[in-house]
Amino acid sequence: MEEEGIDAPIDIYHTMMDGYTMTQNEEKCLMVLDRLKECGFTPSVITYGCLINLYTKIGKVHKAMEISEAMKTAGIKHNLKTYSMLINGFIILKDWANAFSVFEDLVSDGLKPDVILYNNIVKAFCGMGNMDRAIRTVEEMKKERRRPTSRTFMPIIHSFARAGNNRRALDVFDMMRKSGCIPTVQTYNALILGLVEKRQMDKAVGIVDEILLAGISPNEHTYTTIMHGYASLGDTGKAFEYFSKLKNEGLELDVYTYEALLKACCKSGRMQSALAVTKEMRAQNIPRNTFIYNILIDGWARRGDVWEAADLMQQMRQEGVQPDIHTYTSFVNACCKAGDMTRATKTIQEMEAHGVKANVKTYTSLIHGWARASLPEKALRCFDEMKRAGLKPDKAAFHCLMTSLLTRATVAEGYIYNGILKLCEEMVECGLTVDMGTAVHWSKCLRKIERSGGGITEAVQRTFPPDWNSHKTLTAISDVSNDDSDDDDDDSGFRDSDSDGEDVTVFNGKFRS
Repeated sequence: MEEEGIDAPIDIYHTMMDGYTMTQNEEKCLMVLDRLKECGFTPSVITYGCLINLYTKIGKVHKAMEISEAMKTAGIKHNLKTYSMLINGFIILKDWANAFSVFEDLVSDGLKPDVILYNNIVKAFCGMGNMDRAIRTVEEMKKERRRPTSRTFMPIIHSFARAGNNRRALDVFDMMRKSGCIPTVQTYNALILGLVEKRQMDKAVGIVDEILLAGISPNEHTYTTIMHGYASLGDTGKAFEYFSKLKNEGLELDVYTYEALLKACCKSGRMQSALAVTKEMRAQNIPRNTFIYNILIDGWARRGDVWEAADLMQQMRQEGVQPDIHTYTSFVNACCKAGDMTRATKTIQEMEAHGVKANVKTYTSLIHGWARASLPEKALRCFDEMKRAGLKPDKAAFHCLMTSLLTRATVAEGYIYNGILKLCEEMVECGLTVDMGTAVHWSKCLRKIERSGGGITEAVQRTFPPDWNSHKTLTAISDVSNDDSDDDDDDSGFRDSDSDGEDVTVFNGKFRS
């Protein structure tokens, strides 16, 4: 238009900014803003709204707040949409305090929340676990003559189900009906999701039966959620049962459906079955994304098969799929389990070269690898590197390193003893205690180090459970075993089945059924 000498109205610029917001292209959106100003237009509430929407979508809520302040400086007042965008941005970040702060600003400006805004506030209360306040907000909506929708009730139902309070979740269903809102398959799915997250699979399946009795047809999301629940339990049979239902009812098979199947196969150690799933995906022209590759690499990592994991990493690069932190961490875990610490170290360097920072799980895998390699000094060094990187070690990291140090303290140098004492001090400061099984195992190690007790024993026992009793513990130790030939490394938290005992021909029949 400009090349033909036609001045574009401001609405055209807003449409372009909105388009770049949808594609999350910050650079292009700001270029359009600059051009808008160059043409003599004054940014309006719509202009600022496009920017706020952009920054909340890409997770830069602090930038969205800067735009909000710029609006106020320019004398432009917020409207319901701009406030709603800011609130939603904070909700995505689970920053409930700031979400409510923005809501209070909205009320103080004399604006009356619409249904969408109320729904966001209900979601925020649910997110912070204040279910009673969420329900009171629904009542407030009714007083303000704002009719609640199914989206209003979904987060409440999901939160009650996730908390294991099935009765309250069903009460909200009744409340929903009394409000003139008919439950939909999406509402039931929210209840199923909460139960699945609580691993209450029998109750989740019972809700599917209720859906059918209500004359509502389950959709792809219903069955996929059930499949993911069984996948988390490693129940391959049940996962395939619901895959067959989904397929037989003519529902769409997408990447999330196959993701659930792969999770079930890999969780149960059936990697040949997982390969058959990927072949079926290829036949259905469903590309493998980062999540799919992560599941497969993690599956091979559980078996310590670094060669298969490395082959998948190579396939990712060839297909242009970018590895993320989970991909790298799983591969590092595979290297460590295979005892290939050289490759694990190189992978960390590759991560950093691609701008991916190691997380606590990555460092914990490395610590475990060095411990298995009987190099506690490198495990200690890795633990210190994790803290220097600004990461806070979790219980698994402390457990792994402490077990490594205790099992080698009988033949170790002084730095091992100092490491044990320092770890104990940090665990006490963090309020961490171990379970009784770990306490028994560590106590057996301590008896080899200090048979009659001492400084290390006293320090380590400060991390034991509150109900630790020396008399009971000695009895438990003698009951477990008097054999001193324990494994040097306690792999109880990392041990996975290598069994792959499924007949693949039987498996392939499941796809054809």
